[in-house]
Amino acid sequence: MNEFWHLANLLLQYHLTIYSIDMQKKKTTPAPAILRPFTFNLLLLFCLCTSAFSQNFNQTVRGVITDQDSKQPIAGATVTIAGSNPLKAILSGKDGSFRFDHMPIGRITLYVSNLGYQKIILPNIVVNSGKETVLNINMQEAVAQLEGIVLTFDKNKGQPLNDMTLVSGRSVSPEQTNRYAGGFNDPSRILSNFAGVTSSQDGSNDIIVRGNSPKYMQWRLEGMQITNPNHFSDQSAVGGSISALNNNLLATSDFYTGAFSAEYGDVLSGVYDVKLRQGNNEKFESTFGLGALGTELTIEGPFKKGYKGSYLVNYRYSTISLLSDLGLVDGLNGTLNFQDAAFKVVLPTERAGLFSIFGLVGFSNFLFKDVSPALWQTPGNRFVPNKIAEDYNKGSHLANLGLNHTLTINKNSYINTGLSFSGEGIDDDVFENFKTDTSESNQLNFNGRLRRSAYRGEITYNNKLGPKLKLQAGSKYALLDYNFNQSMFKDSSNVRSTLVNFKENISTVRNFISFRYRFNEKLTTVFGVQNMNVLLFSRSTVEPRFSLNWELDKTSAISAGYGKHSTMESIHHYYAQVKLPDGSHTEPNKDLDLLKAHHFVLGYEKRFGKHMMVKLETYYQDLYNLPVANSKDNIFATINEGLDFHYLDLVNKGTGKNYGVELTVERFFNKNFYYLLNASVYNSTYKALDGIERNTRFNGNYLVNVLFGKDFPKLGKAKNKTLSFNSRAFFGGGKKIIPLLRGSDGNLAVDPASNRFYDYSKAYDKDIEDIYQITMSFSYKINKPRATHEIFLNIDNVTNSRAKLTEFYDPGEAGAVGHMKQMSVFPNLMYRVYF
Repeated sequence: MNEFWHLANLLLQYHLTIYSIDMQKKKTTPAPAILRPFTFNLLLLFCLCTSAFSQNFNQTVRGVITDQDSKQPIAGATVTIAGSNPLKAILSGKDGSFRFDHMPIGRITLYVSNLGYQKIILPNIVVNSGKETVLNINMQEAVAQLEGIVLTFDKNKGQPLNDMTLVSGRSVSPEQTNRYAGGFNDPSRILSNFAGVTSSQDGSNDIIVRGNSPKYMQWRLEGMQITNPNHFSDQSAVGGSISALNNNLLATSDFYTGAFSAEYGDVLSGVYDVKLRQGNNEKFESTFGLGALGTELTIEGPFKKGYKGSYLVNYRYSTISLLSDLGLVDGLNGTLNFQDAAFKVVLPTERAGLFSIFGLVGFSNFLFKDVSPALWQTPGNRFVPNKIAEDYNKGSHLANLGLNHTLTINKNSYINTGLSFSGEGIDDDVFENFKTDTSESNQLNFNGRLRRSAYRGEITYNNKLGPKLKLQAGSKYALLDYNFNQSMFKDSSNVRSTLVNFKENISTVRNFISFRYRFNEKLTTVFGVQNMNVLLFSRSTVEPRFSLNWELDKTSAISAGYGKHSTMESIHHYYAQVKLPDGSHTEPNKDLDLLKAHHFVLGYEKRFGKHMMVKLETYYQDLYNLPVANSKDNIFATINEGLDFHYLDLVNKGTGKNYGVELTVERFFNKNFYYLLNASVYNSTYKALDGIERNTRFNGNYLVNVLFGKDFPKLGKAKNKTLSFNSRAFFGGGKKIIPLLRGSDGNLAVDPASNRFYDYSKAYDKDIEDIYQITMSFSYKINKPRATHEIFLNIDNVTNSRAKLTEFYDPGEAGAVGHMKQMSVFPNLMYRVYF
């Protein structure tokens, strides 16, 4: 074992030395020349690891069974391993725990049953030699006990964990995040595989849900609202290329796309409620990964023997600058770095309840030389005739820390309380480079320093009033602290203008109450009310929510839902400084109201056997109170805002509509393969003060996803190897654009001297090109007695499709038109060892 780690360390040091020498040379090296040593190191390290141990392949499978509504442990539940011979079954203990030792590696299916509860089927549980399999199982009490009727519930159907959600929601498992091609071990990228969800296709992590702007997406960690978790994000909580979240720490999480239950407020688009798993509370385990995007280490274990508390910690340091040396990022001239860490500590007590502490932090920065809009959209971009290029220096950080506490009141009720801090900072400096006949110079144009912090406290009361009725009520307080300062040169002058300059605190209070009532085993309803209050602006709403699910028979069901929703606009709009004709400045937007929307959803689901599902869902979203420019001659609306921004006089007189149909055909993983097909046809429009209905910027009109995966298990003489193949094909419309000015002959007709570039009369009429992308991933896993080794290769955009996404004026290009294009082929090679 010591020899193994010595060899691994030598290989790592060798790779870092070669890379350091290459960086010191500061010259372009053909991609294969660098790729070969790096790949060779990984493969050699992988081969050494796979021969480090003897041949004994088994692992422990254990877990805890609790009541879904009361969270009380269920004693005496029968846990059976399907297909085992001889039959393996065990009863859960007083604390709800169960345990199977010496389980062979591979996949197993568990059946869990108990008198008075619905039977649970947990298929395709992965058992690896390197890590124990630890499960947390929730059982639903049956409404009525009918002799001779067996009730079953297949947890693999993708239903959300939150039983107060009956429409437009699904669970996302860590295995799916690993398995689906294109995930990059990034939990945020997995969402674009689902119906109604797409991304910008420019390499960013934007999540566009049903045509809504990604700025209205809400992120939650362990049930508490957090910052945008992406590195390199911008002021509207959009953008960012890499998530600070790491799949090694995740438990099954929930994702919602509309008509949210009463618990969720201050959101219009979607909610990703990310859960962290509990660390192993019986033995020390760790995971080490080395790859093109980053090097990471995860450790977990108990605090002491016999205590059920645990810790889970992950740290990652980027090696993404290597991608530039490999020639895998077009036009990148500079450095790009990030690092992040996350943790969860679980501290159970005998009488004071369960405490958990969690955190997610990240730091990122880049310096791009001669950056163009084809690579990255710089803030404050302006046209100056003798400007030849821009340098963009960006730094950002994020920090999310939280404390959760669960206290049992009695066998049917408990209270959750939480305290959290969220903070982020963004520093932007854009330097303009000028050239004359005699000299070259640069000057700072755009300068931004943004700081925002949120201090949150919340309490939720849960009461299982009986097998039919559940009550949930809570209150959430947030103190939001902002310190924003931005300035830039406007037009072609060198007079610096202040865009925003404020330091303010804003408090919000959200209250909710929700009931779930089960009339019988077939009909369930959830109804409640969300109350949103913004104290500084004296804004308040009462938002009713309602949903139902009706099982027509054992294989089909219909669902319906309605919700009124609201959210605050991005804070910089409230304090935007607008210049008046006399040269003075005012802040006209402090009276902006909340954005609001009505969500309607109707769905139908059909089951074909245990492993296949077809789901059809249609929706309509009526948006109103949208901030738009206070002029009939300006088509600006904040719902179109992305990385660009405008500081204008705004009024809440805009409206919008999102409507569409989503079809999903899903074959869950069984007999070593799965497939997922989904298609969405949708429309997203808005109206400004001119009353003309236009497409929103994010209206792609359609999208299609086709995913397929296949495992080849039990390879090799010892039958301890598994080869996995996964693929994804995406087809969809691009984002709508504001085109450049053109004459009747189609030729460019821009006027740089008058700062006239874009044809606003044709704003968002169409996109430039439709988009398609094919992604493939391969995984080769070897189980050893004390470790599991995996080498992973993901190739995004295999065909190197480069659809045009936007256009801009660029005198240096043919026809003076430049384009930001779809991200090129992007391979990610990684080696991991679980031990």
